Amino acid sequence: MELLNGLGGFGGSFLFYALPFLFVLTVVVFFHELGHFMVARWCGVKIEAFSVGFGPELWGFTDRHGTRWKLSVIPLGGYVRFFGDENVASAPDSEAVAGMAEDDRRASFHGKGLGARAAIVAAGPIANFILAVVIFTVIFTTIGRFVSPAEVETVVPDSAAAEAGFQPGDVITAIDGRAIGSFSEMQRIVSTNPEVELTFRVDRGGEEVVLAATPELQEISDPFGSTQRIGRLGIQGVVGGSATMKRYDPFTAFVMGLGETWFVVERTGAYLAGVVTGTQAADQLGGPIRIAQVSGEVAQLGFAALLNLTAVLSISIGLLNLLPIPMLDGGHLLFYAVEAVRGRPLSARAMEIGFRVGLAFVLMLMIFATWNDIRHLANL
Repeated sequence: MELLNGLGGFGGSFLFYALPFLFVLTVVVFFHELGHFMVARWCGVKIEAFSVGFGPELWGFTDRHGTRWKLSVIPLGGYVRFFGDENVASAPDSEAVAGMAEDDRRASFHGKGLGARAAIVAAGPIANFILAVVIFTVIFTTIGRFVSPAEVETVVPDSAAAEAGFQPGDVITAIDGRAIGSFSEMQRIVSTNPEVELTFRVDRGGEEVVLAATPELQEISDPFGSTQRIGRLGIQGVVGGSATMKRYDPFTAFVMGLGETWFVVERTGAYLAGVVTGTQAADQLGGPIRIAQVSGEVAQLGFAALLNLTAVLSISIGLLNLLPIPMLDGGHLLFYAVEAVRGRPLSARAMEIGFRVGLAFVLMLMIFATWNDIRHLANL
């Protein structure tokens, strides 16, 4: 009954979730496929279709190059289909390529050299990272970032901070050699490094003090009902204080956008590595239902928050596609790496087996993520 209630509540607010979800996913998928498309066009590959979504076409048009641009029924991805592809995963149609005239072979994806094929495949994830940097840059330039000094007002008794020797009035200026410009920046580093010893450089009344502290691991529930495992130091900042919303010039905002993108890459990579090694729980992996829920909730915070979520999701999609799994871009790049070492492509049979294994893995991952979503809804 709890599960039905959760699903019923979700379904009852369909538009509340659906519109932000479609916005976020459409933007991320479009730019991912646009990366493939643009580099393929530059390399002289004939492109048959550019689709946002899978399944039957809802709307589309054909451009002067013969490419069919379309929106499809199932908005959970997209694809660019190249001339000579057997399917939307860009598996080669070996017989068709072998029987092509020379001009047609040169216009096909699989008729291109190894470097061109690798560049076309890598362009999708790279476009996702570029999109994230651009979004962060625009946010930091036009809206800004909330900034407050990393000043300690209160030290929680018996906490990691108390044990390390923090005192009220301390201003944290650096962590592990990285300069700290705000309390929120300090919080983010601490929260993402539970049970990891960190070195803090502190300004204490004009005197520099170096302290070592290990944030304690704590589990909290975020506003979306998910359980997060974070690090807690045990300090509280000055409430109000000299906090300001600061806008940045475009160059500074761009550099900050690069840093923000790398931070998400680093933390996502660390989490995935933790899942593989067993140090992180896989229950945080979410699928379309979770993305829809979070998109709807974040949209209520404003368009800037939804853009920020779009950037984070774009990075996640880029990283996911770089995993060395056949069917994903990383799987294609793995095949090309093997081809570069061997001096010739893998056999059609070997690639077919690889694609089948990759498809099975992707389907299992989708089922697992969806099951996590359903369990999450049941606990709302």
